[in-house]
Amino acid sequence: MCGIVGYVGSAPVSETILDALSRLEYRGYDSAGIAILNSKGLEVRKRTGKLKALAEALQQEPVEGHIGIGHTRWATHGEPTEVNAHPHTDCTGTLAIVHNGIIENYAELKERLLAQGHTFRSQTDTEIFAHLVEEFLKAHPIDAAFRLALKELKGSYAVVLVSAREPHRLFGARNASPLIVGVGKGETFFASDVPAILERTRSVVYLNDHEAVELTVDGPRLTTLEGKPIRRQPTKIEWNLAAARKGGFPHFMLKEIHEQPAAIEQTLMNRLDPAKARVTFDRKTKAFLDTLHANERVIIIACGTAYHAGVVGEYMLEEFVRIPVDVDLASEFRYRDPMLDRRTTVIAITQSGETADTLAGVRLAKEHGAKILTICNVMGSSIARASDAVIYTHAGPEIAVASTKAYTSQVTALALLTLYLAKKRGHLSGAPWRRLVEGLANVPRLIEQALQAEPEIKAIAAKYAAARNFYYLGRRYNVPTALEGALKLKEICPLIHAEGYAAGEMKHGPISLIRDGWPVVVIATHSSVYDKVVSNIEEVRARKGHCIVIASEGDHAIKRHANSLITVPKTEEIFSPIIAAIPSQLFAYYVADANGCDIDQPPNLAKSVTVE
Repeated sequence: MCGIVGYVGSAPVSETILDALSRLEYRGYDSAGIAILNSKGLEVRKRTGKLKALAEALQQEPVEGHIGIGHTRWATHGEPTEVNAHPHTDCTGTLAIVHNGIIENYAELKERLLAQGHTFRSQTDTEIFAHLVEEFLKAHPIDAAFRLALKELKGSYAVVLVSAREPHRLFGARNASPLIVGVGKGETFFASDVPAILERTRSVVYLNDHEAVELTVDGPRLTTLEGKPIRRQPTKIEWNLAAARKGGFPHFMLKEIHEQPAAIEQTLMNRLDPAKARVTFDRKTKAFLDTLHANERVIIIACGTAYHAGVVGEYMLEEFVRIPVDVDLASEFRYRDPMLDRRTTVIAITQSGETADTLAGVRLAKEHGAKILTICNVMGSSIARASDAVIYTHAGPEIAVASTKAYTSQVTALALLTLYLAKKRGHLSGAPWRRLVEGLANVPRLIEQALQAEPEIKAIAAKYAAARNFYYLGRRYNVPTALEGALKLKEICPLIHAEGYAAGEMKHGPISLIRDGWPVVVIATHSSVYDKVVSNIEEVRARKGHCIVIASEGDHAIKRHANSLITVPKTEEIFSPIIAAIPSQLFAYYVADANGCDIDQPPNLAKSVTVE
């Protein structure tokens, strides 16, 4: 969740680290800090709130140097105070560390360190690591002390250490929490994510769990926790910094909503050929899919928005591939003692590839012999590396906390997977097959058309912006669209409570809350359950609820059932969740904007959830 930056080089370190941290603000945070090594020793500055507060503090009390670390914290252990902000130091003030993750055995380690005479200043689990290194330094050189301290930790961590004894080296390591190394010309970086360092370098070394790194201007030196050297070549990042900026839009979220036609084109590229009516994948993924057993069982695991994409995938795969599919919240998957074996394929869906609960589910599945297929946006991420095959969405960087283009790209990837397996297994052929291939190829153009309704959607959002409770309803393929629409609204507008339901469930309880004027967003696009959805609209209207209806273009009859109407281009039912997501996203955006919300960085949320 938090942001880490480390820097060794000749550039002014304060400005370099602050600039890099600013590119990680999308991850969510409540405080920020920096520790810089210079001739005076380690100088630490920390502030609560936004990064600009830290920048102002550094303007008032400048800190010079060419090696240092920085952090943006999202509180887990201890309140968001200046004392609890990172970096944390040891008793001597000669060691400073920043850390993402959760140290599960921190309480017992703290008790032991207290008994050894250490004094703690914060309530965090993080601070114990600085004192552990301090303790091991009594008998070991710093590189060995760092690795020995890591071996004491249980839980997840990405950690970077700077020492007053080592004016030219930083030390870093990771386990179940992302940390990368950037290699530039005469400078090197640690960072939680690629956007932090893109302005300086596109050469990145991805770290694996239980690896330690010593960083100098000459580059990284990777080792195991036992000190055994590891050789790994850097990876070149193909996208540039401009892709991570707003591009003239007032918010990243709105920019990313408008990027969806291009993002989906990227997901389809080299995989869908409508002229030849062909769907294919890269050699490794194709080989993986071609060897699946006829009676293969599929379990989809994901969190949040990715879970909603997974539910769409369940409908797709069961209808067209005729294989049994379960969809699990990754945060609960491990705790239900799932039945897994070599004829089980677990499909992990994640934007970042670093989601802690999803990664834990992947590891559990592998332990039980299941195969892993991942749908992911970030090449080289932890979950991607742990998988047997990966379908990369290639959606580009997504900066806003609320996911938009990552979601529709994930659903698109699931549609590709469905069509490939349906054809492979003989469930689709001839005209129905060609119709669906052509329909999927047409999705980017249909999204462009759906985006043209933005002015009308903005006006409807203004009409209902003062409401504080919303329902979202859908049936069949658009149950997850309702869930996702409600999630978008409550993610970016914390003033509002919103819930999504399968429309048929309204009469089993939720309808009792409907009052005069209560806004209900209903997805009523062309489908096999259209008439039933219209009946649900009338149930709401009979109780004086206001129905904001998302319907297919050309549906003139629906007008008499809607208080407000949003139309989207007509498409095959299987692809309707992608198209219907667009007005849901825009509606949430403009309601939040009308309420003056912090849309890209809503409170209490983070982009990449790397703790359980």
